[in-house]
Amino acid sequence: MTIEAIDLSSLGTAVGSTTSTNSNNATDPQASQDRFLKLLVAQINNQDPLNPMDNAQMTTQMAQINTVSGIQELNATLKGMADQMSATQSLQGATLIGREVLIDGTDLSFEGNVAKGALSLPSSASQVYVDIVGVNGEIIDTVDMGARSAGQHAFEWNTGAIPVASVASFNVRASQGAEVISATPLSRVKVSSVGMSNGAINLQLANGRTVPYDQARAFM
Repeated sequence: MTIEAIDLSSLGTAVGSTTSTNSNNATDPQASQDRFLKLLVAQINNQDPLNPMDNAQMTTQMAQINTVSGIQELNATLKGMADQMSATQSLQGATLIGREVLIDGTDLSFEGNVAKGALSLPSSASQVYVDIVGVNGEIIDTVDMGARSAGQHAFEWNTGAIPVASVASFNVRASQGAEVISATPLSRVKVSSVGMSNGAINLQLANGRTVPYDQARAFM
């Protein structure tokens, strides 16, 4: 009686009925090797003496099972590294709680009567103004920031007698002489908590928003 060479592509199916009580065997490298060796011994014992399996065929099958085992071990190692990285990210994210994050936006954050915001300049500006905008679109006040270099700059504005509820947002005007500089307004919000979703860090902000970590321009 001739037994056909072992087909490793169907190995999982062939032993599926025997692993229903232990699902871990399907991914255990040692269990896979044991199943392979049992099938190989059965094949050798039942092969046709007049047409035995040649050495090349056996070597190929042993190389295949080693490859399968190696891939399984590599996957286990990568999973362990991913779990460790996720834990490290969680610890690093916890250090951001209580700090202020700069994100794209024109919303002001308030601490009492003090409004906070920031801006980003692509190049140096000889004059920078921040216009405080009311709920009806009118300019309530203007902050003169003077000359600023390229980069990110924070600002604060005291509302004085102006009710906080009447303030909507802010705009930035920047120029270098007669040339208009395209400035980016940035919201400056405190991080209240940090969470993980699908391996990525999310920031829960004091204003109720949740933003991905990669949207953060900087932390203060």
